[in-house]
Amino acid sequence: MKEFVMSILMALSDLGYFGIAIGLMIEIIPSEIVLGYGGYMISKGIISFPGAVIAGTIGGTLAQLFLYWAGYYGGRPFLEKYGKYVFINKKQIDLSEAWFEKYGAGVIFSARFIPVVRHAISIPAGIAKMSATKFTLYTVAAVVPWTIFFLYLGTVLGERWADIKEIAHPYVIPAIIFALVVGIIYLLIKRKK
Repeated sequence: MKEFVMSILMALSDLGYFGIAIGLMIEIIPSEIVLGYGGYMISKGIISFPGAVIAGTIGGTLAQLFLYWAGYYGGRPFLEKYGKYVFINKKQIDLSEAWFEKYGAGVIFSARFIPVVRHAISIPAGIAKMSATKFTLYTVAAVVPWTIFFLYLGTVLGERWADIKEIAHPYVIPAIIFALVVGIIYLLIKRKK
C-alpha cells in the first residue's frame, strides 16, 4: 500500500500546484499526506507556500462541493448506492446526517476537523438543500487553516514528511476541541436569535 501511495504522490508532484488540488479532490490519499508532501515540496523550493495554500484550498473545497452536489441532486438513495466509489459508506452518511440535523449549518465548519464526519458532512448539507454560498463559505473557512497547518508541518518535517500523521496526532485533539467550541458558540447564538 505504501508503494501505491508513493507512486500516486510522485505523479502528483510532477503536476506541482495542480497535483495538490487533484490529490485533495480525489481523496484517494488522506489530505494530511497530500498536504504534508506539498510541505516537503515547499521545503525543496519546488513550489511556494502561498501557491500551495491556494491549490489546497481549491482542491479541498471542490472535493466537498462534489459531495454536496451529490447529496443535493442525487439524495440519500443515490449516495447509498454509489458512495462506496468515493469511500463514503452508509455509517458515515448516518452519522453526518445526525450531526447536521442536531447542530444545523454551523456543523459544516466544525465537522471539518473531526475524523469520519469531516468528509461525509457535505452530503446531508446537499440533501437538506443548504444554500451553496453558505456551504462554500463554511467549507473554505475550515479548509484554509487545515491546509496551512499540514503544509506548514510538511515544510518543517522536510525529508520526514511521511511521519506527518504521527507528529500531527497531538494537535488533532485540540483542533477537535476548538471545532466543538466553535460549534457550541454557533448553536448558542442561533438559539438566542
